[in-house]
Amino acid sequence: MSQALAWNTAFLSELVDQIVCRLMGYLYTYNKRLLRQIDGRVRYLVKRVEELKIVDYSPQQEGKVFFGAWVELENEAGDVVQYRIVGKDELDTKLGYITIDSPMSRALIGKQVDDEIVVQTPSGAKEWYVNKIQYKAFKDE
Repeated sequence: MSQALAWNTAFLSELVDQIVCRLMGYLYTYNKRLLRQIDGRVRYLVKRVEELKIVDYSPQQEGKVFFGAWVELENEAGDVVQYRIVGKDELDTKLGYITIDSPMSRALIGKQVDDEIVVQTPSGAKEWYVNKIQYKAFKDE
């Protein structure tokens, strides 16, 4: 019986060693892949930082929609939305940030309060009216 117990102990020890070895190999591969992804993202961000340009508010922008503006829009149905025009690295639809390259932003640039814009969408043209324009968040009013 002690011989069978010794054999089972040796077998289990070898099995544990194999499992640990495979697990370590898996973790090494996973972490190496993760490190490559992080390195790629860091390289991308370093390049973006070199290209970034800070756009300061100018009094000439007052009353018109330009980059950085907060805009409140309303459609014929009375739906009201608020957007901020930002660069592609700042896009966050949950906060109402839309990129300068979006169809909505392109239609808004240069518009004033009470102007009408038409935005082409996959479901057809949508009309919006500009209610408010400001260069600080609406929540700060």
